[in-house]
Order: sequence, then C-alpha cells, then structure tokens
Amino acid sequence: MERNNLYPVFLKVKNLEVLIIGGGFVAEEKLTFLLKSSPDANVTMVSPMFREGTIKIADTGNVTRIIDTYNDSYLEGKHMVVATTDLPEVNVQVYNACRAQSKLVNVADNPPYCDFYMGGIVTKGNVKVAISTNGKSPTTAKRLRQFFEDVIPENIDDLVKNLNEYRKTIKGDFEQKVETLNEFTKGLVEKIK
Repeated sequence: MERNNLYPVFLKVKNLEVLIIGGGFVAEEKLTFLLKSSPDANVTMVSPMFREGTIKIADTGNVTRIIDTYNDSYLEGKHMVVATTDLPEVNVQVYNACRAQSKLVNVADNPPYCDFYMGGIVTKGNVKVAISTNGKSPTTAKRLRQFFEDVIPENIDDLVKNLNEYRKTIKGDFEQKVETLNEFTKGLVEKIK
C-alpha cells in the first residue's frame, strides 16, 4: 500500500528568500498561494515577461520582479525555489542547480523534480491546517481545503488564545502539563464532529 511519507513543516517564509522562476499563469498561482499563506514572504521573480495579473499580485507583497531569462546566478542567497516555466530544459536546469547547492526546489507539475509540494491550506487566525496528496491530486487537496474551511469553527482562534493563557497557569512538569491540556481539550474533537 502506498502512503504519504512527506514530512510536514511550517516555514517562517519571512526569514527566507524565495525565488519564483516564471511570470505566467503557474507562477501567478504559486505566488498567490505563497502570499495568501505568508503575506510577509520575501520573493524574487525572474521571467522575460509577467502577466498583468501576476504583476498586480506581486505589487501586494514584498516581491521583486526581474525581467530576464533564468540563469543559475539568480539562486545566490535563495533558500527556496519554485520553477514554473513552460520550458522543460530550464526547469531541469533549475532543479539540478538547486540540488547541487542544497536549495529546496519545486518544479511545478513535475513531482520527481520537487523537494516539497505546495498543498491546500486552511488558515483561521493562529490555526493552520496543511493538506497534501503527495503530489498526486492538487484538485483533491483543494476540495479538502474547502471542506475544512467549512468544518473548522470560525472561533477556533479564540479557543487557541484561551488555551495558551490557561497553559501558562498550569503547575507541574512538562508531562503533567501535557496530560492536563489533553484532558481539558478532549471534548474539542467531539464538538467538531
């Protein structure tokens, strides 16, 4: 049986430098996804052209647009790279250069050339749920995202903030605190059902 072996992490993208190579529909989609989740992300985009929609979205964030064709020098100082060109040879070049420099890379719509996937994300205040289909079906991730947006209560952030305050008042060692919080939040799962 096949299973998803990806390790989920939540990156503080404002502390990283992100490079998106391309300026078309796919680049726009990736940029939209990134800025929706992390509006304070630092992004550089390199492309010989940018769609109007891409420019409009880029102007809403900390995004530098460079009108040029890709070359490996654009990887300097970058931590995470997303290649979205419609030129397979450029995307493979990006992938190989990133692997050689130990940079995280995602070649859009090409799972073998991805260190990470940009899955579906639901955000409600401090609560964020990420959904992955292991690169198999972005449409399924999108539908699951819509489902969780409806199921997770709007006031979940209030609960998180209140539990954070309560956690500060609990006495005992780490294990006792975890046990107390587990007991206290046990009913949450039943309420969501």
